[in-house]
Amino acid sequence: MPTKIIVQKQKISIVDDDFISLTDIARYKDSKRSDYILQNWMRSKSTIEFLGLWEQINNVNFNSIEFDGIKNQAGTNSFVLTPKRWISTTNAIGIKSKTGRYGGTYAHKDIAFEFASWISAEFKLFLIKEFQRLKEEEIQKQQIGWDIKRTIVKMNYHIHTDAIKNNLIPPDITKKKINFIYATEADLLNVALFGMTAKQWQEKNSDKKGNIRDYATAEQLVVLANLETLNAEYIKQGIEPKERLKRLNETAIEQLGILLKYQGFLK
Repeated sequence: MPTKIIVQKQKISIVDDDFISLTDIARYKDSKRSDYILQNWMRSKSTIEFLGLWEQINNVNFNSIEFDGIKNQAGTNSFVLTPKRWISTTNAIGIKSKTGRYGGTYAHKDIAFEFASWISAEFKLFLIKEFQRLKEEEIQKQQIGWDIKRTIVKMNYHIHTDAIKNNLIPPDITKKKINFIYATEADLLNVALFGMTAKQWQEKNSDKKGNIRDYATAEQLVVLANLETLNAEYIKQGIEPKERLKRLNETAIEQLGILLKYQGFLK
């Protein structure tokens, strides 16, 4: 389903992140003859040159030979070019023609902004402004989602460390030994989930700042939160580290498999 923005009272659809509906932009000019408006724009030699340059930069499969033929015809009285013909003849990827409920002609934002400029300079400026606002909102939502996942991990970490303190740490031992036990349990989780200890990761990634968990994927962070809770329960039950590692690793493999299969749920 397309994302919608409103530009000067005109609804504009956006699909595939950066592809904006040229059909909707054309309706701002003439709501009943959007196809005619779009074809009229594509008759221009300057338009064809722009489209061809964009494809040459972004499309390794662009048919430059067919493009030269179209460019030579552009601007003549008999020249007519539709989006579908442009796509099929040149293998263009910057413009898409969709059918069905959300059908119409869509173009990469670079091309859509160029078309909007041809329609109206004022409309183009408002379109860019609304598009940027949409992207900023998406980034903020992603950041919030990431922060929530990190918060879940941190909350579960406290549960995890409390279980270690209450069940593994003997009374009256030095702070150094306490820290060592924490580090051992953290590495048990690291091995279960990442297949290596923090030190092993640092040795393999000496050029990176931070630690192994700073570079975890969103899926890994969710599983890590679950592993911390599970390990806390295993510790309370008195299960030995070797057995806990085996169980945690099996859980990590199972849960990551599920999340990766349905990874759209995390986005």
